[in-house]
Amino acid sequence: MKFEEITIFGATGLIGGLLLKLLIDDSDFERIKVVSRKPLLLNDKKIINKIIDFSNYESLSKTVKNSKIVFSAIGTTQSKVNGDNIEYRKIDFDILYNIARACKENKVENLLFVSSSGANLNSNSFYLKLKGEIEKSILDLNLKSTSVFRPSLLLGKRKEKRLGEKIAQIIMPFFSFLMPKNYKPVKAYLVAKSMVNVSKSFNPGFKIYHYHEIIKISK
Repeated sequence: MKFEEITIFGATGLIGGLLLKLLIDDSDFERIKVVSRKPLLLNDKKIINKIIDFSNYESLSKTVKNSKIVFSAIGTTQSKVNGDNIEYRKIDFDILYNIARACKENKVENLLFVSSSGANLNSNSFYLKLKGEIEKSILDLNLKSTSVFRPSLLLGKRKEKRLGEKIAQIIMPFFSFLMPKNYKPVKAYLVAKSMVNVSKSFNPGFKIYHYHEIIKISK
């Protein structure tokens, strides 16, 4: 099956960058709209870079128009927002929720986005509670098809330096056999690959993919 036009948000991050490369190399995807705040150096005839103000819903909504599939790997870190939970929420919740709203408004068939293992509305962790809130809010929109990917620690090379995460990437794989399956570290490439594979099928409803499903689908 060929997909004439798709849209991706968060292409500069670890999963998003790998996802974009897979989409470029996959002949099933003909035109890729990459949405960003700043111009990106992306030299491929399949790519259209849409630069928008993410706080402008109308601009955001236009970027998903005519797309059958929308991917989101949007996310930030506490260091990037200087520990400001309000700013953190604007990125991790508000932007993703508006992407989902736009998908509903424009009748997008498939929305696929990255969440986190342990996402829980009732968690005492700000991060996990926020992830649970966004999942529930998007579930309530009742989109045609929503696929949620819940990886734990991501293994892969990031553009920015995250010392704590780098140490964890080195140490955690040695102890992963002791960890509950859904919390095992996973290669970011496998998450991206599973997203691409899932996007090619229309699966109505709201589906969450955990560690073992991500591994299985990525093959």
